[in-house]
Amino acid sequence: MTESSPIRMSIREIAERIEAEVIGDESLEITHTAAMDDAGPGSLTYLKEKSYQKYLPDTQATAVLLKKELSEQCPVTALVVDDPYVAYARVSQLFYPLKEVSPGLHESAVISAEAQISKTAQVGPRAVIEAGVIIGAHCYIGPGCILQAGSRIGDGTRLMANVSIGAGCVLGQRGLIHPGVVIGADGFGFANDQGHWVKIPQIGKVVIGDDVEIGANTCIDCGAVHDTQIGNGVKIDNLVQIGHNVVIGDHSIIVATAAIGGSSIIGGHCAIAGGTGLAGHLELCDGVTVTGMSMVSHSIHSPGIYSSGISVQETRQWRRNHARLHKLDKIIKELKDELRSLKSESE
Repeated sequence: MTESSPIRMSIREIAERIEAEVIGDESLEITHTAAMDDAGPGSLTYLKEKSYQKYLPDTQATAVLLKKELSEQCPVTALVVDDPYVAYARVSQLFYPLKEVSPGLHESAVISAEAQISKTAQVGPRAVIEAGVIIGAHCYIGPGCILQAGSRIGDGTRLMANVSIGAGCVLGQRGLIHPGVVIGADGFGFANDQGHWVKIPQIGKVVIGDDVEIGANTCIDCGAVHDTQIGNGVKIDNLVQIGHNVVIGDHSIIVATAAIGGSSIIGGHCAIAGGTGLAGHLELCDGVTVTGMSMVSHSIHSPGIYSSGISVQETRQWRRNHARLHKLDKIIKELKDELRSLKSESE
């Protein structure tokens, strides 16, 4: 929901906003941002990865965000910063801001008389707002969104198209919820009665903090008894599944297709990479990074980077290794027997 407006800023203005040192002509104007290998006149780009350094001598950009040690190699105006990628993110927000909310209620929206909606909020076509819902100032409720009874949306939060918010769920301020997200669906709770599954009512809710972004088609289940909790500043990618009673600490990030089992606790400033699975009832302390496609089957109590799984190999090599893996127990047993025999002979 960003918009490309005809913004023009001098390099001097940009440098002041991000506290950068300018080496070169600070009066030049920037009209947009671009990738290093696609930059042209009027653009601002950045250099972070060494693999892109080869593009620097021939860049057509008007200016480049980079670190001090690379400034002498820059053929155009340089903006020297500690972290070019973070600086690029902040500059991009200047040139591509979120669209302004246009206050008002669309005539096709179905809104309960018992809902409380700020006069500065916008509710889009065919949205459904049930009784007891509270929508704060400058919120955006997109087309087809459903806010069930008693849910609350904090100031400045934006729900894009077809977002579903369950009864009693709470979203903090300045959130951004992308299309198709489901927050507060029933958790997966069943008891086995001699081979038959008996549903356990899911009576908790989902409580989400401030400045949270949730990617398209992600599902966050309501709690079974306790609430599912998402901390402040958490960023969640597309197609993530978060089970009931999960707790995620402040400023953690979860990448696409990760699945978090019910009642797991993830600390603050954690990073769960794409395709990772966490079994239920686990605990990850603050500062844990789990690399892509890992399977976490036990709690982690020390900060650090953790991995599992097998990296890709040529198919024939992988098949040979896989066949040997099935014989590993037998091979180890034979080796142990051989060692015992050698030890006996030496004695």
